[in-house]
Amino acid sequence: MAHDRFPIPGGPVLRARGWRQEALLRLLENVLSVGEDPDNLVIYAALGKAARNRAAHDQIVRTLMTMDEDQTLIIQSGKPIGLLKTHVQAPLVIMANCNIVGQWAKPEIFYDLQARGLICWGGLTAGAWQYIGSQGVIQGTYEIFMRIAEKRFGGDLRGRFILTAGLGGMGGSQPLAGRMAGAAILCVDVDPARAAKRQAIGYLDRIAPDLDSALADIDQATATGAALSVGLVGNAADVYPEIARRGIVPDIVTDQTAAHDLIYGYVPQGFTLEAVRALRQSDPARLMAASRASIVVQVRAMLAFQARGAEVFDNGNLIRTQARDGGVANAFDIPIFTEAYLRPLFCRAIGPFRWMALSGDPDDIRKIDDLVLQRFADNRIVTNWIRLARAHVPFEGLPARIAWLGHGARTELALAVNDLVRRGNLAGPIAFSRDHLDAAAMAHPNIMTERMRDGSDAIADWPLLDAMALCASMADLVVVHSGGGGYAGFMTSAGVTLVADGSAAADLRLSLSLTNDTSLGVMRYADAGYPDAIDEAQTKGLAWFDLSAG
Repeated sequence: MAHDRFPIPGGPVLRARGWRQEALLRLLENVLSVGEDPDNLVIYAALGKAARNRAAHDQIVRTLMTMDEDQTLIIQSGKPIGLLKTHVQAPLVIMANCNIVGQWAKPEIFYDLQARGLICWGGLTAGAWQYIGSQGVIQGTYEIFMRIAEKRFGGDLRGRFILTAGLGGMGGSQPLAGRMAGAAILCVDVDPARAAKRQAIGYLDRIAPDLDSALADIDQATATGAALSVGLVGNAADVYPEIARRGIVPDIVTDQTAAHDLIYGYVPQGFTLEAVRALRQSDPARLMAASRASIVVQVRAMLAFQARGAEVFDNGNLIRTQARDGGVANAFDIPIFTEAYLRPLFCRAIGPFRWMALSGDPDDIRKIDDLVLQRFADNRIVTNWIRLARAHVPFEGLPARIAWLGHGARTELALAVNDLVRRGNLAGPIAFSRDHLDAAAMAHPNIMTERMRDGSDAIADWPLLDAMALCASMADLVVVHSGGGGYAGFMTSAGVTLVADGSAAADLRLSLSLTNDTSLGVMRYADAGYPDAIDEAQTKGLAWFDLSAG
């Protein structure tokens, strides 16, 4: 589903001077085509923007159309600053978005800088033009559910009840992921338009008129083992405690509202959407206090579910942090999803890798699906996902796919795809990217790097090193992001985009960038002392220096 004013790009005609430039232009157009509020350049998470303002966006577009391959566009917090003369293998775009000096990296300073037009938050993949719609996080959400299934429920979520909230650009993946995992999932959101959007694209099976109807639907599905996704328009801070009051204990409980942002994200109890929009300007302090108070209520309900035996986890939106700041001393009894379920994968640099068909032709993705199933037939996680995605995940914007591939596998796939482009087997070039939540790419002590084995949770050197290594490896786009809004001061990440245009030069860029990116990810976790990462480094022959003995 695309916005009428922001059509999905595609086709064989170039407007830029080469496919590398055209690819980045199409990716910018694509994130707007699937974004939540493209008129204001917002892609997701209330404030995650593709460019700082309309003038900045228009200049970026003009520059991508006219720049030569031996130039590099510099972008500072969504604003194009200028072109540098580099060389034909240098990155075409280098970005730094929302990076504020440590002692100043606070929400109130971010909001002031934003109001003065000096900064914008790029989210993770929004400002780097890498967002591919809800599909971008569907597999991660699905894999979390399946790891929980293996941990608690014998590998099967049929007959199990998942309770969650948030149907925006990030949380909107949850109903489909839960249904694909075989569960009955109830998703709460205050915004009826968001629920309607998820139903329109097939993520929600139905929208219940009230809580009683929603729970009746869930009861019937769990009794019969049917997979079902149900939406409910309501406030999670009202719904969660009411379900707990009734003595109902879901099997799995989480939340993916925009709890990180108390002004532009989370909607407090007792407030209409219109009232919240007005308070953002007239009394933001009151709005922040009300939002935090509601989060306290919701998290206390989540802790009550946990005490009664539910599997409860934080899905990476800072809801525990907000609750702790609001007085819930034990908020961090709720584990973060990365440490609880996914860290063994990150130790081997396995993470959310993605590719987009720049031609706009869905057959290009289907052909790559076939390639993945053939090349990685022994990889159960990947082959299972590709088959599920083919059957259940609709394309949003440019046809795209995501799969959790790791060190070596990403390079192998990208080079094989570049060869398909070279031989004319695909309708056009393919762009490769990944989520910023990747092994070498993120420092976030409340999400990605919480409770690291060596205590290195808050060290942000790794994403900075990753970005510099990607520049040295001649990637097409390299970005360093830090948090904005409620995320200010909480994280730093690096992102990369690579274009497989069928050329020998692309072979070099893909090979160096993807191999070095995942190599550094393995080294990061090996340096922290994780046995899985040390084994990966040794068995894959990485030139990692083990200084643990000295």
